[in-house]
Amino acid sequence: MTPEKRADYWKANVRLLAILLILWFIVSYGFGILLVEQLNTIMLGGYPLGFWFAQQGSIYAFLILIFVYAGAMNRLDKKFDVHE
Repeated sequence: MTPEKRADYWKANVRLLAILLILWFIVSYGFGILLVEQLNTIMLGGYPLGFWFAQQGSIYAFLILIFVYAGAMNRLDKKFDVHE
């Protein structure tokens, strides 16, 4: 792999990580802490939505982001021809 392609691959990887970490931050900190009062006016399964995000939502979001990251990295690896 040429140094230019290696730099492009690393830049795409870091960009993907940054986007996914920002999404996780928004779900866990934003919805679970900052916006909890506004979200608590909505009920989900008998519980306030803000409480649900604080207790369960951020965990579910993290699990989903793991699978999204794995799929996106597989596509990125194929694009840069570094797949297994």
